[in-house]
Amino acid sequence: MQFSQAKQARRDLERLGNRALPYVLLLGFFYGSTLVVSRFSVGQYDPRTYISLRLSLAALAHLVLYALSRRKLPGDGRLWKLTAVLGIIGTAVPMTSIVSSLQYQSSGVTSLLLTLNPAVTVLLAQIFLPDELLTWRKGLGVIIALCGAALLFLRGETGLTDFTRADWRGYAWVGVGILCGSAAGIFARRYMRDLDAWDVASIRMFTAALVLMPVTYFTVGYDLSNVNWIGYLALIYASFIGTFGGMWLNFYIVKTFGATPASQTAYVIPVVTTILGALILDESVTGGMLMGMSIIFVGISLLNSQPRRPAAETAAVISSDGH
Repeated sequence: MQFSQAKQARRDLERLGNRALPYVLLLGFFYGSTLVVSRFSVGQYDPRTYISLRLSLAALAHLVLYALSRRKLPGDGRLWKLTAVLGIIGTAVPMTSIVSSLQYQSSGVTSLLLTLNPAVTVLLAQIFLPDELLTWRKGLGVIIALCGAALLFLRGETGLTDFTRADWRGYAWVGVGILCGSAAGIFARRYMRDLDAWDVASIRMFTAALVLMPVTYFTVGYDLSNVNWIGYLALIYASFIGTFGGMWLNFYIVKTFGATPASQTAYVIPVVTTILGALILDESVTGGMLMGMSIIFVGISLLNSQPRRPAAETAAVISSDGH
């Protein structure tokens, strides 16, 4: 009986994964193509100006959706305070840092480094989440993934034909983005598990835009004299497809299929950025980049893998999830 239940549970999991695959691929395309578009945009915008406008347009889209759905913005003070922190450390700072890195390296290299986010999150979880235990499997996955990133740096990979050696600032900006993004994930898991995901996503966008707008105004301003019509189209695409559309689709995947399928997007993004970057922006793809990608993917796969569950436990999990 237990064997048949476990077998059916595995079938249900496989069926769920197959149903989620088109959405995961689409989300990977949204995020990956937006990174390529952002790489183009740094030639016309200052990163702070670009991200500030992008967040503002995405926040406007959230407001429109609230209006159309006749859903009121929540008035919970605790929700706004916690989400404001999340908006700063998890959205405004990481997005600005990641786009800043694109001044020094290709979208493909940046996307490869961003796949290290789960590895850094695991390390931070050991400090700030006492219920997260570092198993040998996770530890080995972290080491392998970091070795892949070290290979890229030691080889001086930039993905750009006009940069012969890596500029440390590109890797440093990505590092800031990863640290802040991972810290935001830890913060959310520790203090925000009981909050509505869509409200959090929306308020996070509002607060990130509100914080970054004055910072941009008093530092670099909003001079758009160098932006042509393609630059404006790039901004619109990144705002509504990459930021608003990506967040909405990620929310849908997590809500419908679970967090695990959503996390698989990390494997799609570097492939999309590498291909589109080479085709559209003439970015280079080297053997070292492919080797680093392979090593990082092995590490992250090991990090995400789970030990096989006993038959009864597997069936119980499927039953409790309602799938």
